[in-house]
Amino acid sequence: MSIDKQDVQKIAHLARLALTEEDADQYQHSLSSILSLVEQMQSIDTDGVEPLSNPLEMTQRLREDLVTEENRRDAFLANAPQTEAGLFLVPKVID
Repeated sequence: MSIDKQDVQKIAHLARLALTEEDADQYQHSLSSILSLVEQMQSIDTDGVEPLSNPLEMTQRLREDLVTEENRRDAFLANAPQTEAGLFLVPKVID
């Protein structure tokens, strides 16, 4: 599958990108190459192939989920200029 210059310009417009003619030519070639590769990969028979979460047959070593620090929330809230109900109060940024 190939993509033409008009498609590149339309994609650039939708993405709010300003492209020069040279950029459009380069993107046309790059996008066509990508779509060609996707087309090749879709033509491969993958029946009976299980999807992998990792290409290496390894298990991930996980540590135990243990609390290693005490809860210091009150100490942190004591340093804040304003708090309410255990939360930091901050100035409103967006109206």
